[in-house]
Amino acid sequence: MVLRREPTARQMRLGVELRRLREAAGLTAREAAALLGTGRVQMSHIESGLAGVSEERLRRLAANYACSDGEFIDALVALATDRTRGWWEEYRGILPAAYLDIAELDHHARFRHDVAVIHVPGLFQTEDYARALFAYMNPEFPEGEVELRVAHRMKRKVVIEGPDPIPYETVIHEAALRIRVAGRAATQAQLTRILDMSELDHITVRVVPFALDDFPGAGSTMVHVGGAVPRLDTVVRDAPHGTAFVDSEAQLEHFRKLFRRVKKGSLTPERSRDLIHELAKEL
Repeated sequence: MVLRREPTARQMRLGVELRRLREAAGLTAREAAALLGTGRVQMSHIESGLAGVSEERLRRLAANYACSDGEFIDALVALATDRTRGWWEEYRGILPAAYLDIAELDHHARFRHDVAVIHVPGLFQTEDYARALFAYMNPEFPEGEVELRVAHRMKRKVVIEGPDPIPYETVIHEAALRIRVAGRAATQAQLTRILDMSELDHITVRVVPFALDDFPGAGSTMVHVGGAVPRLDTVVRDAPHGTAFVDSEAQLEHFRKLFRRVKKGSLTPERSRDLIHELAKEL
């Protein structure tokens, strides 16, 4: 059996879910391995994403784990048997793995909810905005490295601009709209893009205005990606040393509640568009 050198976030998520099912059933890795006629080491490789698992073996494990959620098991089978090699593969070995993992996550998403406080959400960013952002955040990067990241970010937009777009809802703080990341003209172009996208049926844009009282949500920036079933949702957050993928049931529910809370304190989509129009006129 050839082990994966660098499993993707999607492959590791499958392993995590299988481990959770095993632990909920009160079985050790050795006992679970015996159910498949294999050893504890191979079971460890499966649960860490280093090795794959067939549909037949996965369903056998689920049955022995007494998991009766058929929809969830089918979703795990889809994770195990998916062989999609999307556009992001051209960046493998060139950009950090997290860039590819996020693109793959978007590709399989049923919906996406964003909360943005300091910067415009990545799926809305123009080339000039993204270029200025990457260049500022990584001042040591040569121009080629910046352009790679810009190109990758622009291609990610296919999930909301392509032939089969996902429902997308975002809450943006007024601060993110006012900060001139790339100068006056680029900022105006960025606001215009947000307005254009907000007119699409599958996209909802809400703004949290400065005038809102009692908004302690400066640390609320997040991306919530809907999985095939709610148990397979993922929250993506920026961490001090990279990107963090959150997938525990308790944390997912926490962020669902947080999104509802931030959304409740935002303007309606109509009033949000009015505010963005006003900000664009000020420029």
